[in-house]
Amino acid sequence: MADKLTSKEREEALSGLDGWRLADEDKAIVRTFTFADFNAAFGFMARVALVAEKMDHHPDWSNSYKTVEVRLSSHDVGGLSRRDIELAEAMNKIAVSH
Repeated sequence: MADKLTSKEREEALSGLDGWRLADEDKAIVRTFTFADFNAAFGFMARVALVAEKMDHHPDWSNSYKTVEVRLSSHDVGGLSRRDIELAEAMNKIAVSH
């Protein structure tokens, strides 16, 4: 089980995460990804799904045409954990390669 990040750890982690912001009273991070078209957005989601499954840590997300809205939080700790940061970092890398 992961530990919940402290406020200082949250601030430090977010400073290195382009495009992500705190939400839900600092219990989650959110980001909107916009792609060229639906195919690119869906491809991104498929690639992220493989990473998330390996991590056993799954995002709350939705897709509308070329936009993917993502919310990350660790329900087992009631807030943000290092797993959320790692998945956000992976998503950023996948989005850039798309």
